[in-house]
Amino acid sequence: MKKNLLTLVVGAVLVIIFGLLLFVFQVRQTEVAVVTTFGRVTRTITNSGAYLKLPWPIQKEHKLDQRIYDYASGFEQVLTPDGYNLLIKVYAGWSISNPEQYFPRFGGSIARAQESLEILVRNAYSGVVGKHPFSHFISADPKELKFNEIEQEMLRRIREDAQARSYGIDVKFFGIERLVLPESVTELVFDRMKSERQVMENRIKYEGEREASAIRSSADLESAKLLTEAEAEARQTIATGEAEAAKYFEVFKQEPQLAAYLLQIDALRALLKERATLVLDLDTSPLNVLKQNQLPSASSGLALPEPSGDTNAPGKNLSSKTP
Repeated sequence: MKKNLLTLVVGAVLVIIFGLLLFVFQVRQTEVAVVTTFGRVTRTITNSGAYLKLPWPIQKEHKLDQRIYDYASGFEQVLTPDGYNLLIKVYAGWSISNPEQYFPRFGGSIARAQESLEILVRNAYSGVVGKHPFSHFISADPKELKFNEIEQEMLRRIREDAQARSYGIDVKFFGIERLVLPESVTELVFDRMKSERQVMENRIKYEGEREASAIRSSADLESAKLLTEAEAEARQTIATGEAEAAKYFEVFKQEPQLAAYLLQIDALRALLKERATLVLDLDTSPLNVLKQNQLPSASSGLALPEPSGDTNAPGKNLSSKTP
């Protein structure tokens, strides 16, 4: 009796579990689900959790991974408007944005979605790359490069085409992975880059020479101005000095001995300006003014200081100390 009861309980539990599997399904956080009724999409579920459905073959759930898928193309050859061939390899990342559109078109197949995306990328090559000259891809002048603008333009083109064809996918990012030049184009590119570099070098040299010439001209002008002002000031100073000297010259013309005497006194003061001990002959100028017979006559009307010391003999040595 007990064995029969245990068998019934186990059987009931298995029936319940089997029934739950037929009527309940779970959606994870990284998934979206599409429920079909007799093969037609009747419901989409984007939130995680447990949901009820009718058993197969009436209804069936299809779970789709909502994470980002990576896409990388092979090398594709494109022609620029100015006649250069380029080999471009791109990458992209996409995810399912609208399960109701995605499932009927691709049936949940990632490979089929990748193939359709590749068609969109090729259309972007011809529609976008074909409008940009070669200098927008490779140039010695950074201002001519438009790599980022080209990538963004291709991304917008792919998104618009995917939305117009109801693919139900969203391209999250897009970029050019590699850009290769065919061997026949490489030499032409290098020659063009050298020519562009030479043009830039000549322009920089010309601008430098022009600025240097302007600086030299400004410096010469300023120098001439300063020299003119200095010469004018010097002439004015000389004229003032000559005028002052003329006044004294008229006085010294009347008393030439006084003039000679004063000049010798000035020389003597300059000679004995610092502390010094000199042993010289009194006939040596300007010490000869210390001799009695070298003094100016009293007829000049000027009172002159009497020299100190013994000056009786013209050949006598003089020892003078000045503080």
